[in-house]
Amino acid sequence: MVEIFKAGGWIIAPIMLCSVASVAIVVERFWSLQKNKIMPRHLVGQILKWHKNNELTLENIRALRIGSPLGRMLAAGLTSRNLHHASMKQTIEDTGRHEVHELERYLNSLGTIAAITPLLGLLGSVVGLMEVFASMTNQGMGNPQALGAGISQIMIATAAGLVVAIPSLTFYRYFQRRVDELAIAMEQQALHLLEFMLAGRDFTVVSEQKK
Repeated sequence: MVEIFKAGGWIIAPIMLCSVASVAIVVERFWSLQKNKIMPRHLVGQILKWHKNNELTLENIRALRIGSPLGRMLAAGLTSRNLHHASMKQTIEDTGRHEVHELERYLNSLGTIAAITPLLGLLGSVVGLMEVFASMTNQGMGNPQALGAGISQIMIATAAGLVVAIPSLTFYRYFQRRVDELAIAMEQQALHLLEFMLAGRDFTVVSEQKK
């Protein structure tokens, strides 16, 4: 394996760095984009239960805000409950856009890796081709070992770039789709809460002093 990397030339080093970064991003995003972390189950139901039991306190809203991205969206709706419904919806949507931006963290980097690694492989191929022509110019066709080394560099550099780029692009598309699905699901949960709040019910927050 080490011999293969050496045969690929210096361009293999940045391609390998890209591969390490790509793997790190993929593992981190798989961990961070788990549905139970983004939108815990029955969160809206828990809020309605708090309301029913007169436990919708400022402390609970703060805990809701730090618990999950969906919790922050719902907390934004609760803190703006006294506003006009259009303003409430705008507050929730603004919070949602911020949370989606956080969910997309590192995805641009993953997409960049998917885009540049084939170009790095192409650069390595061009360098290898230049070495082949330089060998032919200096030694003619009588040195097959030098020609073989140049051709080997061309093939290895191209393959290395594609080996990193293809899975990086695949996971980039997958995570983009995953974020879109989570964003839609969070919006639906937030709108569910908004509909309840606008149904004319008394959605009062209990002050901490009265607890």
